[in-house]
Formats: sequence, C-alpha cells, structure tokens
Amino acid sequence: MSNRDWIGIAVKPAVHAACLIPAAWVVWAAFNDGLGANPVEAINRFLGDWALRFLLIALAVTPLAKLGRMPWVMRLRRMIGLYAFFYVTLHLSSYIAIDQGFDWLAVWKDIVKRVYITVGMVVFVLLLPLALTSTRGWIKRLGNRRWKRLHWLVYPAAIGGVIHFYMMVKLDVREPLIYAAILALLLGWRAVVAWRKRHKKRKPGQGDPAPLLGDGQKV
Repeated sequence: MSNRDWIGIAVKPAVHAACLIPAAWVVWAAFNDGLGANPVEAINRFLGDWALRFLLIALAVTPLAKLGRMPWVMRLRRMIGLYAFFYVTLHLSSYIAIDQGFDWLAVWKDIVKRVYITVGMVVFVLLLPLALTSTRGWIKRLGNRRWKRLHWLVYPAAIGGVIHFYMMVKLDVREPLIYAAILALLLGWRAVVAWRKRHKKRKPGQGDPAPLLGDGQKV
C-alpha cells in the first residue's frame, strides 16, 4: 500500500473523527446539562478555545513534518486548517445566534464598543478568504505566488486569535500566554527557516531574497 492510499484509508478518517470530537461533546453537554450555570458562555468559550487550538495545530504541521521527517503529515494540513475555520465559524455563530439572538444592532454595537470582539471579527475576516481559496482550483486561478501571499494572512489571524483570547479572559491569563508562547515558537521557527533561505539566496548569482515568513503553506 502506498503512502497516499494509507493516508486516505486510515489516517484521514481518524483525523476527521478526532477533529469532530469537540463539536460532538458540546452538543452532548448541551442536551445533558453539562455546561454549568452559564451554558451560553460555556458553549461560546469552548468553541473559541478549540478554534484557536486547531489554528495552532495547523501551523504546527509544517515544522512537525520537516523536523520529524514525516512528509506525509503535510497532507493533513489543509484538513486541520479547515477545521480551525469550522470552529471559528461555530464560535462566531454561537455568539450571534445564542448570545445575541440575531440582534444585529446589538452585535454591531458590541463590535464597535468591545475591542476583543473587534479583534475576533478581524480574525474571522482574515481567515474567510483562506478557507474559500483552499482548493487546488483556486491555486490555479490565483497563481501559485499570489495564492501563497494570500495565505500568509494566517499569521496575523493567529496573532489576533491569541490577542482576542487574552483580552477576553481578563483575570487568569495563563492559558492565553501558553498559546502565545506556542505561536511565538511556531513563527520563530518559520523566521529562522526564511532567514536561512534569504542568506543562501544573497550569495552571488542566487537571485532575490525570499520573504521573511514565507514558507508558502496554507492554513
């Protein structure tokens, strides 16, 4: 069995199932009084936590594949990235539908008044084009170079996600600081790799330097 067949038959279904566990749990908890005294807030925060976790996992795929010499892991990157957007969408939808009851005026006032909600909306806007252009067809339409540059938006989106979480928790900031450290490590690894590429390309006859954070990977 080839690596492609093995990944398609065994690995991808297992990753799909694992990625759906948080969504399945929150549905089960909602119908079994497992969300505590404030279920609306519990649902929203739970979905937001997993959105950020999946976004960081997606960013960890490339260094894991290269440092661990497991190139087959790269075939899971797009799937995990789309699940990150899936949970971001659920997080936003729970806020609009459950918390605000589709009161769009109240939603707009919150976006304008509360900075952490403003940051959260910016993160969603940044991730939306990445999810929409994640297919091979869009790579062909945009061209490889423009597509890669568009997908660099994942970096400010991840930074914004950590800031959104930090501003939301207010008191105990240990968890968002852990996520911030993980993100700094992932971005630092990319910066080092990009610096090495730039250093090599600056040698005589090697052409122009590469972009600073450009590993050219999609979410």
